[in-house]
Amino acid sequence: MDHVRPWRAAHRATTTLSPKPVTVGCRCHPLLATDVGPTHIAVVEVDRETGDIHWLRYVAVDDCGRVINPMLVDGQVHGGIVQSIGQAMFEEVVYDEQGQLVTGTLMDYALPRASHVPEFELDRTETPSPVNPLGVKGVGEAGTIGATPAIVNAIVDALAPFGVKHLDMPVKPENIWRIINGH
Repeated sequence: MDHVRPWRAAHRATTTLSPKPVTVGCRCHPLLATDVGPTHIAVVEVDRETGDIHWLRYVAVDDCGRVINPMLVDGQVHGGIVQSIGQAMFEEVVYDEQGQLVTGTLMDYALPRASHVPEFELDRTETPSPVNPLGVKGVGEAGTIGATPAIVNAIVDALAPFGVKHLDMPVKPENIWRIINGH
């Protein structure tokens, strides 16, 4: 298999003391891909007084090949979107001035609650994968791939009247409030 040769060359190079430089590469054929190709659209509005995000709409369309169990696929996508809400808006590892971790427990590390999660409008296309007899593709990361940038970009779009073109994650309400109020 062509995709194994570069790995073997790199492995041999790292297990010998050869001073020669090693170039490692991989050739991929698009027809052999099993990615899900998600499209996610988030629409939000920002509360000017608190910086809170209010969901207006969330739409996700994924292609995970042939769907054998639709309920499991929807569950995977739901979970991925909620994980992305956490990444985009809440989750942060924080250290104090002495380098001590202060978000080491779930009491201190913010995660999304049910009240932070919008209603999802999900749909899918089914393009069978040509690389396996079932025509299935992976769906475990489908929600996370498209959701995080869709969420952050929706917030950036809502803050465009304030000149915002970029936001670092997590986009917390207090950060939004500072932007709106010029602090």
